[in-house]
Amino acid sequence: MPSIATWIRQCDEHWFDLIFSRYPHLTVHNARLHPVDLALMDALMLTGGGDISLGFLRQPVAEPSLIVDTDCARDVWEFEAAREVLSSGKPILAICRGLQVLNVAMGGTLHIDIPGHDNYERDNVQPLRHSSKAVHRFAAVNSSHHQALEKLADGIEVEAWSASDDIVEQARIRSHPYAIGVQYHPERDPLYLPLFADFFERVRNGG
Repeated sequence: MPSIATWIRQCDEHWFDLIFSRYPHLTVHNARLHPVDLALMDALMLTGGGDISLGFLRQPVAEPSLIVDTDCARDVWEFEAAREVLSSGKPILAICRGLQVLNVAMGGTLHIDIPGHDNYERDNVQPLRHSSKAVHRFAAVNSSHHQALEKLADGIEVEAWSASDDIVEQARIRSHPYAIGVQYHPERDPLYLPLFADFFERVRNGG
C-alpha cells in the first residue's frame, strides 16, 4: 500500500481526514505523532502551519518579531524530508507553509509579512491569474497566510499569482517528476479535489 509522509497539526486533521477517506488504498504517516522512515515512503505532503523559524531562513530579517507560531521540531523534520524527497524524485504536494518550506529548502527567500492575504480561511475570493503551463486552474482561492515567496529558488516555476498584487499562489519544480506547491488551502473545500486526485494518482502509480 503506498505511503505518504507528512506533518499535520491537530487543528488541521479533520480537514485532511475528509480527503484521505476517499483514498483507502493510501497510508498517511503523520510525523507529528510518530517517527516516519522517509526511505519507506512513496511521497511527501507538506501542509500548512506556523512560520518557519528564523534559523532556517536564508535571509536577514529586519523585524524578527513578525515571525510567529514557530515549531523548531517541525522545521527540522520538514527540511530534512524536503531534501530527501527532492533528491529521490518522489511526488511532493506542498500546501501554504509547505510551498514556503520548499522554496527556502532550495535556496529561495520569503516575504516576512504581507498585507491582505490572511483574511479568508475558507472563502474562495482571492482571484488568480495563471501561466499558460498551469495544469490546475482555480479562478479564485482561499487566502490564509501572512508570508509568501519572495526570491524564487532556482528551478521553481510559477503557475499562478494573486491577480491583485502578484503574490505567488501556485508553483511547480521544473526538473522534478511531480512537485507542486500551492499557497492556498485545498484541504478546506471540495473545489480542489482534482488537485489531490492528481497527486494521489501519482503516488499510486509510483510517481
